Amino acid sequence: MKKYLLIIFLIGLISRAAFAQTDTLHVYGPGGPLSAMQDCAKAFTAKTGIPVKVMGGPEPKWLTQAQQNADVIYGGAEYMLTQFIQAHPGMVDAGTRVELYKRIAAILVRPGNPKHIATLKDLTKPGIHVLDVNGAGQFGLWEDIAGKEELISGIQRNIAVSFANTALGIDAWKKDNRYDAWITYASWHQNLKEITQIVELPISLRLYRGTPVALATNSKHGTQAKQFVQFLQSPAGHTIFEKWGWE
Repeated sequence: MKKYLLIIFLIGLISRAAFAQTDTLHVYGPGGPLSAMQDCAKAFTAKTGIPVKVMGGPEPKWLTQAQQNADVIYGGAEYMLTQFIQAHPGMVDAGTRVELYKRIAAILVRPGNPKHIATLKDLTKPGIHVLDVNGAGQFGLWEDIAGKEELISGIQRNIAVSFANTALGIDAWKKDNRYDAWITYASWHQNLKEITQIVELPISLRLYRGTPVALATNSKHGTQAKQFVQFLQSPAGHTIFEKWGWE
């Protein structure tokens, strides 16, 4: 009898493991919202028992895998998801697209603010080296802000290097202390607290980007994927995003 019960127990364990492997939700998108998405995934799994795996970062890092098993795709800005849909027709169910929460742009500087950067105009001063990410949710971000105060040419002169995505920008910020400032999302400070400090922009210069999410057209777990998106939209999901710098 004991041997029989042990066999039943082991079969149950194997079945649950197989269920978890085949019924895991797969979520993909850029690195900006990754930490918030991962925290939401953990909370959703704790609540429902449905496992969720989130992979984020530059698109080439996850695209091939997403084409095979994506259930949910998110963007770091509205235009990012639009570009993804245009570049990969049929991969995203555009009819399920919803907006989550917005995040605000700010100036990130070195801890202690050694160059005493307090305003956007300070970025035009001689000797200031600005790091720029020209893409990956930040496409045209600094220009949209600088144009409000006629500072485009002044800031452009001080841009040391422009990077194609945030991962490259973060790597450069960590390795090269010559960069003094970076116009990006305030939310990045939550991931880079030890190497950044926030200089907030005045109300007149504040700029936001959204965080869209949609179901993958070929999702094998449509019902569970909808549940996850609903959780992202819930007060619990909003609280997690606020923790990571969203509004």
